[in-house]
Amino acid sequence: MYGRMPGSSYCFLALIVAGSASLVEAAEPVAGVSAEAITYESHVRPILKTHCFHCHGEAGELAGGLDLRLRRLIAQGGDSGAAVVAGAPQESLLWQRLADGDMPPEEVATRPTPAEIEIVAQWIANGAVATQAEPLELDPDLYITLQERSYWAFQPVNRPKLPSIQAVQRPRTAIDYFIMAKLEPAGLTLSPDAPAEVLIRRVTQDLLGLPPTPAEVAAFVNDRGPDAYERLVERLLASPHYGERWGQHWLDVAGYADSEGYTEDDPERPHAFHYRDYVIQAWNADKPYDQFLIEQLAGDELLTPPLDNLTPQQAEKLIATGFLRTAPDGSGTSGVDVDLARNDMMAKTIEIVSSAVMGLTVACAQCHNHRYDPILQEDYYALRAILEPSLNWSQWQPPAKRHISLYTDADRAAAAEIEARAQQVLATRTEQEQAAVEATFERELAKLPAELQPQIRQARQTPEAERTAEQKQLLGEHPTVNVTPSSLYLYDQAAADQLKKLADEAAAIRATKPAEQFVRAAWEPIDQPLPPTHLFHRGDYKQAQHEVKPRTLTVLTSAQSSPLATDDPHLPTSGRRLAFAKWLTSGEHPLVARVIVNRVWLNHFGRGLVATPGDFGALGEPPTHPELLDWLAAELVDSGWSIKHLQRQILLSSTYRQSSSSFGRGAEIDQANQLLWRMPVRRLQAEQLRDTTLAISGELISRAFGPPIPVMPDPVGQFVIGIENSSAGRPGEVIPMHGEDLRRSIYVQVRRTRPLSVLVPFDYPRMEPNCTLRSQSTDSTQSLMMVNSQFVVSRGEQLAARLMREAPHDLAAQIQRGWQLVYSAPCPPQALQAAQEFIEQQQTHFATNPLETSDKSVAATPAAEALASWCHALLSSNRFLYID
Repeated sequence: MYGRMPGSSYCFLALIVAGSASLVEAAEPVAGVSAEAITYESHVRPILKTHCFHCHGEAGELAGGLDLRLRRLIAQGGDSGAAVVAGAPQESLLWQRLADGDMPPEEVATRPTPAEIEIVAQWIANGAVATQAEPLELDPDLYITLQERSYWAFQPVNRPKLPSIQAVQRPRTAIDYFIMAKLEPAGLTLSPDAPAEVLIRRVTQDLLGLPPTPAEVAAFVNDRGPDAYERLVERLLASPHYGERWGQHWLDVAGYADSEGYTEDDPERPHAFHYRDYVIQAWNADKPYDQFLIEQLAGDELLTPPLDNLTPQQAEKLIATGFLRTAPDGSGTSGVDVDLARNDMMAKTIEIVSSAVMGLTVACAQCHNHRYDPILQEDYYALRAILEPSLNWSQWQPPAKRHISLYTDADRAAAAEIEARAQQVLATRTEQEQAAVEATFERELAKLPAELQPQIRQARQTPEAERTAEQKQLLGEHPTVNVTPSSLYLYDQAAADQLKKLADEAAAIRATKPAEQFVRAAWEPIDQPLPPTHLFHRGDYKQAQHEVKPRTLTVLTSAQSSPLATDDPHLPTSGRRLAFAKWLTSGEHPLVARVIVNRVWLNHFGRGLVATPGDFGALGEPPTHPELLDWLAAELVDSGWSIKHLQRQILLSSTYRQSSSSFGRGAEIDQANQLLWRMPVRRLQAEQLRDTTLAISGELISRAFGPPIPVMPDPVGQFVIGIENSSAGRPGEVIPMHGEDLRRSIYVQVRRTRPLSVLVPFDYPRMEPNCTLRSQSTDSTQSLMMVNSQFVVSRGEQLAARLMREAPHDLAAQIQRGWQLVYSAPCPPQALQAAQEFIEQQQTHFATNPLETSDKSVAATPAAEALASWCHALLSSNRFLYID
């Protein structure tokens, strides 16, 4: 039989079942579907596609001669005859192999569940029904069923009408109607509005990733204007810190890093930071999201080659293409399989683009048709064909050659003019130096006997290589005449000082030259033929098969193939990426707007309307509020793709402004709070935590942009901010950071093998290749870090020093101020009394047990040490770590 032929490879379940008959008898109907309604297309084909197609039909593989991809092919059967006997599961070879567990080989990872096997049994028992006419000529590898095309995420976005609700007084924006329409049938409603001090801390952290100052809290709490909250939101959206917070969210999905990764060598990317700065500036400027995507995918195709003499606006478009250069890349590292590394980098780039922009796991189709989603292997390589002209693996540009200079002809002319001025100063210096050396020589020569002077003069004038032994001896016996520019200071300090002054003047002039900046970018060479893209058998680049042309995903179009421009005659480039970017942002793509509004929602509520923001496919979670998701997507497009407009809709809603307090009925009905009957409590993210502690201690430096702040290993193996200075494994002298170590975390170097240790316990992501959803873990290492980390201890000391400066000699005022800084709320009387007692006890303790601190200027007295320990306790508290 076909299931037992030697050497055959099958993808059936290796499930040991006590008796096949008992399984049929025990079969239960599919949840929500009557047994009679089970069909091949809707229920059985997805199971076989997941577990069996890759050995039974896909890519020409027909183990046992059996093709399972279409109902008519199953009816034809394989080498052993018909695979299914309609109405008789026990007589059907297909079901027998699923039930008896003799296939597939042990190494097969994906196996049908008992429930899936029951579905197959019921389908056969009900007559093995197929409800669709199946193609007779079409390659079944390219066949997508009507059910697959009907999946919710592949449907056009249509703006739904606002639903009717009973509590019409609660909504502030359209969002509230959709939320309340789900709450009311469940017997729930929105929670009351959060207190003003809670709300300002929440929205400030959400938009800026920083805490509000006590003055800002007081101004908002005391503002009785009806539009006080609206004005607060506008102020925060206009802050330059907004882009630093929301730019970080995009850098996560873009996989941004300042190093190549791939190997432990992890070479640095010295010019990648321009892309990071572009992202921050784009979010600050509310660059329309469609333009934002087009520039990142095809910014170079918006320019006219050659890519030189660029204006700042043109350079911005080129910098944006750094999005296509974020993936780990080992192609420039010695000792690796270069061809494999090149193709890995291309695969990771496709993974980043698809998950960040379309919310699909397209990467799963690299080796075969996607097991769960209707994404063909042909589709995968069609996407690769879009990128291949700029990421041509056969004409590869290693990392060191991916840089384009931003120097213009005007910069070069200015640099040449400045260099000419510097050379004039240096020429004057050379003249003075020669004169000073000669004058000094003459003075020293005059001190020697007259009869030796002609011989010494001649010896000195003779080139060193041509001097006789007698001349060398003569000069050696009278070293004072060996005057050189480097030894002039020994004879004439005033002359040497004047020469140094001239050298410094030349250096200062040269320092005014326009700095040459380089951009790590993606661009398409126009002097090379367009490279062909081939489908790789099982994803192996060594097994290239037929050529594939660029097109969009088949499931998203009505035609079997939706080609993009292969070579746009109106552009000097192929135009492939530009055409792809315009299709994505046309407003007709069913995924792009949904994916970004879901990501914005996620970063305001801690959970997306779709809980799997990088996977809108079959394995992802369905949306909890599909109508709201579509309303937001339509609103984004209609607003001109304005993210800030979208955020206003969210932030001004009653849903966002409600309290986070729990109550019994809500927890009983909807414990997971998926209906949003209260505001979710969220923990500060890793960068938020570091930046907030620096802001509270008064140390945060707001300087923006520029090269990354370096990270280095410390003597105990932790990765800390610092300029590495070691030799033979021994740390050298500490190099001053001049405040760079106190800047925001977004500017800290993202070295794939050197994640900043203070961030790691709080789910700081590693870019392998990107991060579509940050983890939210709770474990002991977080508490240990907050209690023991020198970074946190030092922030407590610095906060204590700040309090003593701002409220000297007044412990109660210091406690009130510290509480306001950390919690953005006034200190209640009970907490004030408890804090005073604690600090007084600590002061007594430190008076008798002096504490060694990291900074004696901060905690030099028992009183300061006691206050610092209280500040450290505040920074380690849950109330600080979580946003209500």
